[in-house]
Amino acid sequence: MTISKTLADRKLPMDGFELAYGEFGQGRPLVLVHGFCGSSAYWRLTAPELARHFRVITPDLRGHGASGLPQNGGCSMEELAGDLARLIEKLALDRPIVLGHSLGGYAALALAETRSGVLGGFGLVHSTALPDSPEAQANRDRGIARIRGEGLRPYVEELVPKLFAPEHRESMADTVREMIEAGWATNPEGAVRTLEGMKRRPDRSAVLREAAVPVLLVAGERDAVVPPERTFVADGPHIRAVRLAKAGHMGMLETPDELVAAIRSFAEGV
Repeated sequence: MTISKTLADRKLPMDGFELAYGEFGQGRPLVLVHGFCGSSAYWRLTAPELARHFRVITPDLRGHGASGLPQNGGCSMEELAGDLARLIEKLALDRPIVLGHSLGGYAALALAETRSGVLGGFGLVHSTALPDSPEAQANRDRGIARIRGEGLRPYVEELVPKLFAPEHRESMADTVREMIEAGWATNPEGAVRTLEGMKRRPDRSAVLREAAVPVLLVAGERDAVVPPERTFVADGPHIRAVRLAKAGHMGMLETPDELVAAIRSFAEGV
């Protein structure tokens, strides 16, 4: 698979925009949802390996990557979940496993809360069910102001390196740069609306605790964005917790083999 700013080469008509997605492999459907100011390119190392065993779907969220942005409407987690639900319906995915990275995890949680019956399982990868703290909400507001004042590129150029563990910012400099360039494809207004949506998301810890399907929680020991204690906020016999010892917030790129093994073990057990 060639390196690209997105793995999404197909389009699905939605209400007022097109949702881009990629599709690879055969078998049980596995939907991989990227993080904020990213795209399906985040999964460029893991999707090909998982596609050996599963039917892998890699959407670009609205306003990100190759997906459009509706003229009206926001980018709340519920709206993103609605887009995922429609994708699942249109592709006739039978009880897919939906795994979301960071922002994608917030959308997966909203999907699990509102449409749990369509899922065979779900998971958070470097994400949390907790709401933003007051400090995090203030950071969202500063991000909105900066994008509106300076444009998207300076914001992305500062954001993306912080997603990697400190030692990987130099050792994986080419990858960091590729993900910065992937982030440039984000619609600036989409980024603003998404920051507002993340800021307003509720506490969904109960969705994890009360889930009727298996749940996977993955955290990076070196993650300075969502530390493990904010990922592992619930436990139970239906929840599998995995720690990636050498990963920051980008385990799909920093420790892809370990993440593939964790996802494959989880999905094959569902």
